[in-house]
Amino acid sequence: FIRMGVEWLVVVALAGAAVADCHAVASGRVLVRPAPGRASLRMDAAPETAAREVEEEVDPGEVAGLRVLKYPHPTLRAPNEEVTTFDDELRDLTRRMFKMMYASKGVGLAAPQVGVNKRLLVFNPEGDERKLAGEVVLCNPFIVGSAEGKELGDEGCLSFPGFGAKVERAKWIKVKATNLKGKPFTKKFTGWEARIFQHEYDHLDGVLYVDRLSDQERKAVEGDLQRLVDAHGPGGAL
Repeated sequence: FIRMGVEWLVVVALAGAAVADCHAVASGRVLVRPAPGRASLRMDAAPETAAREVEEEVDPGEVAGLRVLKYPHPTLRAPNEEVTTFDDELRDLTRRMFKMMYASKGVGLAAPQVGVNKRLLVFNPEGDERKLAGEVVLCNPFIVGSAEGKELGDEGCLSFPGFGAKVERAKWIKVKATNLKGKPFTKKFTGWEARIFQHEYDHLDGVLYVDRLSDQERKAVEGDLQRLVDAHGPGGAL
């Protein structure tokens, strides 16, 4: 999930409508350049950056042995296994995922986006590696409750560099998951955090944020999707 740099007006929208990416939403967020006339936010980036000028997306290449997969890489659609072993290897993977997320200027990242088909996601709504208290790791998450009301917000994704689109998400989400020690817990996310979580959670089911676009939004990004297919398809590329 990535956050998009937009005008200060969007900061108000972020507070009231949880505008995302999203990776900063999860689908994980690198800053992405909005299409002409469209302000967007990556689910992988933090909301306060929305006050800055529009920024080009950041693709840091390989970080800590990981690379972000670009659409239409088949791994992004592949089934994801549950995490069953909670050991140093898992903790090392999450640390490396955070490093990639921060290097990409994002706020969230799902394991499938870095080629690991496990039900694992990380995010930090602050998008700031100095604010470790904001880091969240969720193993095997599943949704047990959500708001009936939906909010429309701008999202982007590290796996879809260069553009964003508007996506409807639940205003709040209640989640059950397991921590890095294998202990289950329940957590409710609201607003910005709820949007980031939903974006990254979709990745665990092989769902990409472009799958949730309205017909109008989908039509608006068709050229961007074709550009990615031309660059990385049909099998996709690292």
